[in-house]
Amino acid sequence: MTEAFSVRVTVRGYETDTQGHLNQSVYLNYAEHARWSLLQAAGISQARLMGQGVGPVSLETTIRFRRELLAGDEVDVSCGFEWDGGKTFRIVQEIRKADGTLAAEVSAVGGLLDLKERKLVSDPRKVFEELTTDLALFGL
Repeated sequence: MTEAFSVRVTVRGYETDTQGHLNQSVYLNYAEHARWSLLQAAGISQARLMGQGVGPVSLETTIRFRRELLAGDEVDVSCGFEWDGGKTFRIVQEIRKADGTLAAEVSAVGGLLDLKERKLVSDPRKVFEELTTDLALFGL
């Protein structure tokens, strides 16, 4: 298995709540940033997705908060895809402090929406295989 894709983010002061912790909603932003960064690294832009008539959709997201994050903390946000052969896929992510401490786990179920039919495509894996320049980023 290849090492998970990861991006580094620095927690900014304006992203924190009154206790000085990273606001809970910002974890989702970090996860989404890593997802789009993976797509970009794989050669898949929003324009290419739109050109294929599809767009990624989130169907379910779970966050498990493990350790607090404070302004100035540097974190690595990983992103990996898991495939079950159906209309959906799972994206598993970890947010780790630079010292390796696990701060949060994010698990999401996603799909690709056919923008004309407004239904999930039957085989999102095939679409990603056709669009990507790097199959390994998708665990393929």
